[in-house]
Amino acid sequence: MVPTKLLRGRRVRLGAMTQDDLETVARWYEDPGFLRFYDSRPAYPKPKESLKKWLEERQDASDEFLFAVRLVPSDELIGMVSIDDIEWTNRMGWLSVGIGDPANWNRGFGSEASELLLEFAFSELNLHRVTLTVFRYNERAIALYERLGFQHEGTFRDFGERDGKRYDMLLYGLLRPEWLEKRGLRSPE
Repeated sequence: MVPTKLLRGRRVRLGAMTQDDLETVARWYEDPGFLRFYDSRPAYPKPKESLKKWLEERQDASDEFLFAVRLVPSDELIGMVSIDDIEWTNRMGWLSVGIGDPANWNRGFGSEASELLLEFAFSELNLHRVTLTVFRYNERAIALYERLGFQHEGTFRDFGERDGKRYDMLLYGLLRPEWLEKRGLRSPE
């Protein structure tokens, strides 16, 4: 039997990011708080026009899968997740997660979306490894990643500066057998 719950959880689902979503995404890019958790680059607002090009590039990429995180059943856009920079020969990719509005933080939406994305990465894309980086100050994200089974594999010391203070960037990885074991399944590898 083919599973029918791919990309759909109890409270969120992963769907296509559309041009209609860009107004909401542009609002997130106006929030330095969101950007400082989502990206290591400078917190810089992006107008809807530049986000249109950004979305088109992602939709055309063969090494990236970008999803809108939508609430069930309202279909409201609350975030975005992706597996990108996929190295197909090595069966590895990079995970990123962003829940846009702080009102939706600490409610488990990022956790559920991440689980759906990892299931997609390991079961649908057949990846062996998913990697991510996170600033040490992003304690909520670190707790989430460790709950999901990611292992701390290294530290880029004093990687970035925010408001005159240096912060480490942490490197995490999760292997397919670890993901399957955490879910009580056996790896065929």
